[in-house]
Amino acid sequence: MIPDLYHRFIDWIGDGTGLPDTVLHIHAGLLFLMLARVVSGRSLGSFIPLSAVIVAELTNEVLDRLHFHAWRWPDTIGDVINTLFWPTIICIGIRLRPMVPATTGVDPEDKTTH
Repeated sequence: MIPDLYHRFIDWIGDGTGLPDTVLHIHAGLLFLMLARVVSGRSLGSFIPLSAVIVAELTNEVLDRLHFHAWRWPDTIGDVINTLFWPTIICIGIRLRPMVPATTGVDPEDKTTH
């Protein structure tokens, strides 16, 4: 029952937006990354937001499996890649090059704090 309701909801999103499944997976991955970032308060460079995307995508694929009564490997692999690619790149990029916090109270001329 839940897999069927979930699949109808996913079809409704696809029909309502007119976007192909691949684009919806890219957007969903980025949406879950940002939601996890806001809810957890953790940096996009931490593995917490990325882990939330992974859990959401695995849940999506399990519900697809339950709905279709079989793994559809080409579809599943494509979905996982499309969903996880940009969140993974963002996480790795921020881990490798974290943002440097702005210095406050520093006079650029004499480099002393006030």
